[in-house]
Amino acid sequence: MKVVCLSGDGIGPEVMRQALRALETLPLALELEERPFGGPGIRETGDPLPPATLEACRGADAVLLAAVGSPEFERAAVRPEQGLLRIRRELGVFANLRPVRAPGVDLIIVRELSGGLYYGLKGRRDDGTAFDTCEYHPLQIERIARTAFELALGRRREVTVADKYGVLETSRLWREVADEVATGYPNVKLEYMLVDNAAMQLVRDPGRFDVLLTENTFGDILSDVAAVATGGVGLAPSASLSADGPGIFEPVHGSAPDIAGQGIANPAGMLRSAALLLGHGLGRAAEAGLLNEAVDDALRSTPTADLGGTATTADFGDAVVAFLRANAVQVS
Repeated sequence: MKVVCLSGDGIGPEVMRQALRALETLPLALELEERPFGGPGIRETGDPLPPATLEACRGADAVLLAAVGSPEFERAAVRPEQGLLRIRRELGVFANLRPVRAPGVDLIIVRELSGGLYYGLKGRRDDGTAFDTCEYHPLQIERIARTAFELALGRRREVTVADKYGVLETSRLWREVADEVATGYPNVKLEYMLVDNAAMQLVRDPGRFDVLLTENTFGDILSDVAAVATGGVGLAPSASLSADGPGIFEPVHGSAPDIAGQGIANPAGMLRSAALLLGHGLGRAAEAGLLNEAVDDALRSTPTADLGGTATTADFGDAVVAFLRANAVQVS
């Protein structure tokens, strides 16, 4: 099983190292191949997504991505973040899964990743006006809705769609398509909620949600709200899945250039993303569960500074590796 690893920028290489240590500890035959992406890609080739990196990703079973973004390229014409949008488009990923776990909370945000404002028509007019259009085709909505309903079947069987039904035509289309898809899942409860109320509920009572389904921009915002409300973005993983190609697995946090190189970044989100890769990308549910257990154990025993502890990035990784070594017989 081949995994292409993209460390990217800032704290990316530091947290990626801990994920690779964990994957190498598990009793799996994995080929882990590191490739330049983001800032390193620009420095080496002038492209945040070098052709050789893209080709390697297309031939992989899964892609593990750490973080992109650097102040070095903040005002440049070519920026690391451009590579992120391109790799999502090139690999055809459309379903972004963002699980959120905390005491009393077990929800998953399902974000549509291929449409909406980020990919719609955009530009500037002669009078100085700038515009970004939000567009969705019914088929884009149908496939992400089916993803959400299928996930719900293995959970508490509840899907909540967050939208702006009163003012957006795209939201009205989302409801039409979701209603139609729901007829094929009579045992799954479907509800609708305005996105601003959904944000408030994620802060006030995140445990009320099971599967939260929404479009690209709303999902981008709500997933960060959920992460902060339940412990911080340093803990949050994500998976971006395609219909038939490799998925992209990455933590929600950014590249955090302010703490890069200090060895204090929390690698939990990166490690949980590796667990998602095992489960959703490689079909190894037992190993995914074990890695999540190892991260849970490390969060209790070896918290990093952002969680009120004193552990370094490597200390946290050591705790995870030790747990895996002690318990790997369970999945061998």
